[in-house]
Amino acid sequence: MAELNGKVVLITGGGRGLGEATCRNLARAGAVVLAADVREEQAEQVVTSIREAGGWAEAIRLDVTDEEGASAAIRQITARLGRLDVLVNNAGVDLTVPVDELSVADWDRILAVNLRGPFLMSKLALAPMRRQGRGHIVNIVSTAAKRAWANASAYHASKWGLLGLSHALHVEARPHNVKVTAVVAGGMRTPFLLDRFPDLDPAVLQDPANVAETVRFVLTQPDETVIPEVLVLPMRETSWP
Repeated sequence: MAELNGKVVLITGGGRGLGEATCRNLARAGAVVLAADVREEQAEQVVTSIREAGGWAEAIRLDVTDEEGASAAIRQITARLGRLDVLVNNAGVDLTVPVDELSVADWDRILAVNLRGPFLMSKLALAPMRRQGRGHIVNIVSTAAKRAWANASAYHASKWGLLGLSHALHVEARPHNVKVTAVVAGGMRTPFLLDRFPDLDPAVLQDPANVAETVRFVLTQPDETVIPEVLVLPMRETSWP
């Protein structure tokens, strides 16, 4: 298995949920973790905890919909640390309403974070990765890219689109020795679900730490191997057969 010691890893939505779990996991594996979040105070709390445990981490305020801000963040990372080895596109939002009640503004906002954001971040990250001659982009997708349920039309559209984007990037990036992986995650015990659905039984969900471990697994494959897509489900996943 490849080592993550000293690898520079940027994780969007790193302030809580799966992003937080991934920051912690990769920091334990020796990575230089950059926890990026539009809520910088949450990222700071994660970073403080990682540092107290002996890991290397830094918080970055980052809005993945802001092209200028995202570009500046990538430039600053590569200028200070000399490289960018891994990008984890994890930031995501949703709104649970029927399509006839979904405003155009909310549709645009969800697509901007969940689909345009990973496109923008990947486009920006590919430049230094190509220069380095190696890199890895991980897109956090969802079973919403495989199945459909009511009151989530924008979320489904964004995640189906992200899965397609991930495979397209996989094709384009391979000649430059850059790997691209879609991690298709089933329901997790995170605020993303539990804050919006208080009646949801946590027992049917999986610990985000398990999905974070899958992210680490795909990142530590030998150089000659890439995993383009992996599906990670709780045993009692309700959105999957």
